[in-house]
Amino acid sequence: MFDPRPLVDIASAIGREAGALVQRMRASAVVSFDTKSTSTDVVTAADRASEQLVRTRLSELRPGEPVLGEEEGGSVVEGLTWVVDPIDGTVNYLYGIPWYSVSIAAQLDGESVAGAVFEPATGRMWTAARGHGSFLDGSPLRVSTTTDLSLSLLGYGFAYRPERRQRQADAWARMAARVRDLRRAGAASLDLCSVAAGRLDAYTEHGLGRWDWAAGGLIAAEAGAVVRLPGSSPELGEDATFAAAPGIADAMHSALVESGYGKV
Repeated sequence: MFDPRPLVDIASAIGREAGALVQRMRASAVVSFDTKSTSTDVVTAADRASEQLVRTRLSELRPGEPVLGEEEGGSVVEGLTWVVDPIDGTVNYLYGIPWYSVSIAAQLDGESVAGAVFEPATGRMWTAARGHGSFLDGSPLRVSTTTDLSLSLLGYGFAYRPERRQRQADAWARMAARVRDLRRAGAASLDLCSVAAGRLDAYTEHGLGRWDWAAGGLIAAEAGAVVRLPGSSPELGEDATFAAAPGIADAMHSALVESGYGKV
């Protein structure tokens, strides 16, 4: 029987190494950056160096297995594929906000089976293996037990394109009256981990790449969250990622639809 736990060990070890590189490079990396989809969507020299390190180590430890990375591309194939976000939360990294990660997941036939999300600024490691639970530094994680939407804390994110961001802001303004509060932290992988730990009751965002949710989505799901990945919840939009504690998942989904979130 396939056991994904050894893949977690590999992802964790490589993630720590890449995270150390990212930390060492920060002073120089932030003065050498480019943009991706828009002028607000940045990529630093450290993003590229981190991904190259991860690819090199995977080629040594898991030779022949394909890699999909945010910076160098790739594709998901039948069998095992590694999915890498070399720095999730690059804008935070750029500004010195310590909420960013290195995210590495193993997907089997397109579904996550192992994942590690490492926080370079704190040294915290979030991990999960399909069917074996999720953990923060070895301690098991569990989602919140909330059942009251009005007392829930919702994490969210914005698109890079200004016109879509405005539509999202309008939807979030309508949601603000239906929940306890909203939090915008800027790193999807860690927002999903926050749902796993019960620090957020729910989280949703449009336009994420597979590398953004591959590890964090598994960590949230293994902690008991209801997780809906892009393409699985058209009422929220084809590119929506959604994770919520089970006690509020249906109510949160309905409130988002009623707030116009699926039309942004």
